[in-house]
Amino acid sequence: MVKHTDEVGAKMGMWLFLFTEMLFFGGMFLLYAVYRTDYTADFYAASSELNRMIGAINTVILITSSFTAALSLSQIKKGALRPAAVSLGITALLGTVFLIIKYTEWSAKIGHGIYPGSAYFNDLAHGKVLFYSLYFVMTGIHAFHVLIGIIVFAVILFMIRKGTVNERNFVKLENSALYWHFVDIAWIYLFPMLYLLR
Repeated sequence: MVKHTDEVGAKMGMWLFLFTEMLFFGGMFLLYAVYRTDYTADFYAASSELNRMIGAINTVILITSSFTAALSLSQIKKGALRPAAVSLGITALLGTVFLIIKYTEWSAKIGHGIYPGSAYFNDLAHGKVLFYSLYFVMTGIHAFHVLIGIIVFAVILFMIRKGTVNERNFVKLENSALYWHFVDIAWIYLFPMLYLLR
């Protein structure tokens, strides 16, 4: 009975945490919507300078990683610990690839002087400055969430190997997969907002 109560509490705690995350991201989305309304032309011009293909590739990567995270949970519920660990490892690997691509994209922008504080950045139209500031903040915060997810998955992989996460005790994997789905959904909103304006 205590174990069942702990699992319910853990799930409720995760949902409450995700609710606060929705409020956090929702605030940024609202700020973006207000500035986009005020500086429509500049936002469209700045969006056209982003690499739509890179954004699309990262979207496919995260959607695939959500599938492998769900597959891992399904496998562990059936007692298939090794396949579950492999699927979870693939999820973490896909998350790492996402971060590498994001780092490459950021590096290209920074290499062209497009970053807050640079002389080139300060000479941009005010709407473009706002767009790129929001771009760096929102994608940076999202990338940080991806990094946290990868670290959590690494810990869960270790726990699967030790046997503390298994077909009878999988709430930690379930909650981490739920968190990962939220991170993926956040990106699904960010992708069209930032990359598909033109």
